[in-house]
Amino acid sequence: MAKRRGTKKQRKLRNFLIIVVLLAIAVAGYFLVTDYLESRPKLAYAFNPGSAAAAIYPDTEFVVISDLHTYDPSLGSEGAAFEETMSSDRKLLLDSLDLLDYAIGEILQSDAHFVLISGDLTKDGERVNHDIVADKLSALTDAGIKVYVVPGNHDVNNYDAVSYDGDTRTLVQNVSAAEFAEIYANFGYGEAIYRDENSLAYVAELQDGLWLLALDACRSAENVPGVEEVVGGKFSQETMDWITGMLIKAQEQDKAVMVLMHHGVVEHWKGQKKLHPDYLVEDYYHFGKLLASYNARLAFTGHYHAHDITRGNFENGKFIYDLETGSLITAPCPIRYCSIADNVFTVKSDTIVDKLYPGTDFAEKAHAFVKNTVMLEAIKTLNKYGVTGSDADIIANAVGDAFAAHYGGDENAALRPELDKSQLSLWGRIVLMTQKYVLDGLWVDLVPGDYDVSFPLN
Repeated sequence: MAKRRGTKKQRKLRNFLIIVVLLAIAVAGYFLVTDYLESRPKLAYAFNPGSAAAAIYPDTEFVVISDLHTYDPSLGSEGAAFEETMSSDRKLLLDSLDLLDYAIGEILQSDAHFVLISGDLTKDGERVNHDIVADKLSALTDAGIKVYVVPGNHDVNNYDAVSYDGDTRTLVQNVSAAEFAEIYANFGYGEAIYRDENSLAYVAELQDGLWLLALDACRSAENVPGVEEVVGGKFSQETMDWITGMLIKAQEQDKAVMVLMHHGVVEHWKGQKKLHPDYLVEDYYHFGKLLASYNARLAFTGHYHAHDITRGNFENGKFIYDLETGSLITAPCPIRYCSIADNVFTVKSDTIVDKLYPGTDFAEKAHAFVKNTVMLEAIKTLNKYGVTGSDADIIANAVGDAFAAHYGGDENAALRPELDKSQLSLWGRIVLMTQKYVLDGLWVDLVPGDYDVSFPLN
């Protein structure tokens, strides 16, 4: 009888293990199929089938800044509603005007021929903030330094454009796509040689032999009152066909092409597409492949508030560098100084968070603010998974360190603080294991470096 009971237990255990294995296979299959479907292009792409020699990039010098998120404090700077906004983001909103003024002062002292700004010019598309940005940028154009902008997801048709008074948020005037182009007529749109009729994209000739393909993948037309603006980006088929037509024209006229847009075209850390797909343009791999197939080597992006450069590699030796510039109002508040000489691109980055208010602890507090706001967001997410108390605090602290490192750029894994898993409960360790890819990915600096780097464009 004992033997039978043992056999029965063995059969139950065997059946249980079979069920577990089958479930694991089903789950793995689901994710494999899902990844495959997600990797399929949503649009039709006309990749360049030829092998024409890439145009030579002319010598030039320019500056790149991004995600200004300019905010007029007259819209409100205290009270519960404003504090809630501040605690849910990493932006130094109340210092945005000073940071922009300081950056413009630095650019005026540089040898830049032009400035590129990759979107999110305002906090949330408020007309008053757009007017301030245009007024301040005129100091550059008045000095003979041209400026070229594109919209970010915050800038157009945004119903989060509000003022703050105590517990109350009140809608203020935002801007339409047509009004955006009008406001920034002196900053790219007025000198466009081509305009896309389906978006705010345009082409400008930066100098002889060099075209700027300024693109708009934002989905502002989908924004509706009472709902946060659409963060993700994608192109319509009509705009994609227009982009391809511009790349063909550039090739026919032997023009080198630089791309300016808000959303990324290359994954900036392994796992970004899984955790934060809205920060990459939809079909980013296929779109990057399209640009590279026409020998566009440089894409200047923003959106993620991280200071990072990553190279995308494709068939037949084609490649593109995505130079994502960190937000001007998120520590460390970077500026890129770029140059091209003999078809070699060089970038040197500077940070201004530590220079804005000398003799104060502003920089230290700004860096702490970044980590703290990331931790608050992480704790909210962990709570949804049932991770609370000290478990949530420990994991959120590690998440804060990882994102701060990635935002800062030139991540150094040797500086990664050790996470003592023994302090976690079993459930905390299980949840941490499922999200380990985030911590590991953020601490790896994909080639090349992010601040001071040089590479050939041929």
